[in-house]
Amino acid sequence: MNVRTETAIDYGRMSDGDLARLCAARDRGAIEHVVTVNNQRLFRTAWSILKHRAEAEEAVQAAYLSAFANIGSFEARSSLSTWLTRIVVNEALGRRRAEKRRHRHLIEEGVAVMDVYRETLMRGSQADAPDAAIAREQIRQLLEKAVAELPDAFRTVFVLREVEGLSGEETAAILKLPLATVKTRLFRGRQRLQQMLAPELKTALSGAFPFADADCAALTGRVLATLGV
Repeated sequence: MNVRTETAIDYGRMSDGDLARLCAARDRGAIEHVVTVNNQRLFRTAWSILKHRAEAEEAVQAAYLSAFANIGSFEARSSLSTWLTRIVVNEALGRRRAEKRRHRHLIEEGVAVMDVYRETLMRGSQADAPDAAIAREQIRQLLEKAVAELPDAFRTVFVLREVEGLSGEETAAILKLPLATVKTRLFRGRQRLQQMLAPELKTALSGAFPFADADCAALTGRVLATLGV
């Protein structure tokens, strides 16, 4: 009697083109892999534009739905992650413009507007080790507050380059900016932060703006459920 055993698909070893084709065919495993791998970068990018955790999550989810609806147009001229990041940037910028229009309309009508955060700014999703929890949380809050106070033009470039570790060329492609502009904005953003933070705090940047574990799984679940896969 022959017993057929199914071989698990290693999505991590696939090319971006192959992943895109599987996503277009609504392969649940491929979609889940793409979402899980890109969640943190896309969340950080959206937050750098919107400066609001809940709105950033909503923007990422909307961007995923748009991306998977149009993934047949992905031509692999750039990486799949870069393609997704561009979509998130456009989604977040669109939401920010809409909010500015709404805000301006209310002001014109004489209505005072106050932006209230629904939760503590950028509270992390990963549990800290007991012996370092307080110190790490204080450092993270200092970093996130300082980055949030950067001008819009500097903040997104800084997050993509310093937090996400993208190259200058990748950042320029995502934001559709000249490479020289990216370099200038990064330099000026660093200068601003150096005025607000002690140099040794820079080493904590890799732990800032966390979006993992429960948050990551929840967003992945919502995207999969909405896509019906």
